[in-house]
Amino acid sequence: MSFVWPKLLVLLALAPTFVVGYVLLQRRRTARAAALAAQGFVPSAATRRKRRLRHVPFALFLLALTLMLFALARPQMNLTLPKREGTVILAFDVSNSMIATDLQPTRMDAAKAAAKAFVDKQPTSIKIGVVAFSDGGLVTQAPTNVAGDVIAAIDRLKPQGATSLGKGIFTALNAIAGKPIAIDTEATAGNLDNVDIGYFGSASVILLSDGENTQNPDPVEIAKLAAVAGVHIYPIGIGSPDGTVVELDGFSLATKLDEALLTQIADVTDGTYYHAEDAASLSKVYDKIDLKFTRSTQRTEVTGVATGLGAMLFFVGGALSLVWFGRLV
Repeated sequence: MSFVWPKLLVLLALAPTFVVGYVLLQRRRTARAAALAAQGFVPSAATRRKRRLRHVPFALFLLALTLMLFALARPQMNLTLPKREGTVILAFDVSNSMIATDLQPTRMDAAKAAAKAFVDKQPTSIKIGVVAFSDGGLVTQAPTNVAGDVIAAIDRLKPQGATSLGKGIFTALNAIAGKPIAIDTEATAGNLDNVDIGYFGSASVILLSDGENTQNPDPVEIAKLAAVAGVHIYPIGIGSPDGTVVELDGFSLATKLDEALLTQIADVTDGTYYHAEDAASLSKVYDKIDLKFTRSTQRTEVTGVATGLGAMLFFVGGALSLVWFGRLV
């Protein structure tokens, strides 16, 4: 324990002076009681029982005063508290199939609305970033605890291109690392098991996708890279596994949700796959996502605790004294 104003601890020396004053007061009362007894005034049994309790209120007053004087020095303690913290990347599939209307008003708009509601619920201890991916990936908002910036980045998302889940995950890892991650694909020959990009155990990726993977790299291999880095991935499948048809520039585009692939990505990274088949279930999905709690030790001032406890003891001591003796001291 430490103190902001340690010199004020000298005020604790006032406590013994109150003890001395109380002792002198009790001696006078004892002398008066002896004088009355000499005149034939004998106290009742109830009065004798109360006398045995007469020191309890003062003991509470003394303890309360000591706490108040102690609080003046503004004590501080190291407190270990659980809290949610870390980094969350919202990785949006912005491929053309996101304009489908099986989620109202469209898959993209429903995903945006649910994501913004999720952002609003998060404490400032969690940094949130936004990644947009189709046949490529782009960090549209670096991780930040400014909710307004994240929501603005979500609002800017527009559907375009095909779907590369691997690039989406890899771009999310770049956003978590805060720098471009360089991988020598020729040296690794597609095997990323021994690639070290650092460890980010307090980071998670929420991967929103509505379609089949149609582009390299292999999303499961990139998911393994995330797993080694301690990053959990929570894929959210948007739309129907039976598939739907989207009309785009006069062409019919068939799209089908690959739940097996998204489930495999979740399993590899110790995450959870969720299926959102309508706007209502999509909103509920975000409430189910469990961001990890961590324990952190902080230097915390406990002046308020000491003051509050002292005030409570003053109140209890005063109440007992009034009930038992009809006076405060």
